[in-house]
Amino acid sequence: MIDGKEIIKDEENCYNCGCNLKPICPDHEDEKEENKMRVRVQKVHTNAKMPARAHKTDAGMDLFFCPAPKPELDSQIETVLPFGSSVIPTGLKIEVPEGYMLEIKNKSGIASKRGLIVGACVVDRGYTGEIFVNLHNVTHRNQTLHEGDKIAQAVFVKVETDVRLVEADHIYDEDTTRGDGALGSTGDR
Repeated sequence: MIDGKEIIKDEENCYNCGCNLKPICPDHEDEKEENKMRVRVQKVHTNAKMPARAHKTDAGMDLFFCPAPKPELDSQIETVLPFGSSVIPTGLKIEVPEGYMLEIKNKSGIASKRGLIVGACVVDRGYTGEIFVNLHNVTHRNQTLHEGDKIAQAVFVKVETDVRLVEADHIYDEDTTRGDGALGSTGDR
């Protein structure tokens, strides 16, 4: 039996020949990867972790607590006091592509198990600073974060900015079934 990996081990280029060994060819880039939108991420601190999806089908990319390094400390923590909030650094700057916003959202486990909820969550295109996460502690206990802990998730959301708002006497041309019923208007059950 011929070992294809052995045959191409000394090759320096992928010739796009259609073989099933493409993923191990030098310089080969999967077509799916090739077609993905590229977004630049800059580490503000060398210890920053890149955003990461736990599963390739996840909408959100995990963000991690990354304080500015202090050489005199082995590690750093941040404590969010009961019913208080803290602005937590990620150590990252993230490009927001044209036609998108970056929304910072709760991680379900952190919200449900630790009571840490994200506030102030939209990063607009053109923002060039470090991404910070505003975490609110809705519990009666201190919540301590250690460097490298997951704190939130980031989701790219397509937005329409080519919109002209027009003042009007009504917002729809016809009545809607929804009407102006607001909070709780559909009942609890």
